[in-house]
Amino acid sequence: MVSAATACVVLVLWVLGSAQQDPYIKASLELQGAVDHGGQLFRINCAGCHGLAGQGLVGPQLQGVSNQLKDPVLVHQIISGETPPMPSFEIEPQSMADLLAYLHTLS
Repeated sequence: MVSAATACVVLVLWVLGSAQQDPYIKASLELQGAVDHGGQLFRINCAGCHGLAGQGLVGPQLQGVSNQLKDPVLVHQIISGETPPMPSFEIEPQSMADLLAYLHTLS
């Protein structure tokens, strides 16, 4: 019988592997993000659920999220819609790079 910890490790490795193959994720990660624009995107699209400072409201807190998840996994999480009630959210790769740069400041 597979333990829950083993299943979690396998799931993370699978998501990370598939995320690194995704052309959108790859394009987003190759760009330099602008923190200011990422902050604007966050306030418009994310703060309603995650809080203005990423402290969490309806959605989980995002403070320190970039220390917990690798960038390909973060982008996959944002665009996939796999964790309801969060919808899938795919923006231009440069805007995703900006949002990711902002998320790195929430530690």
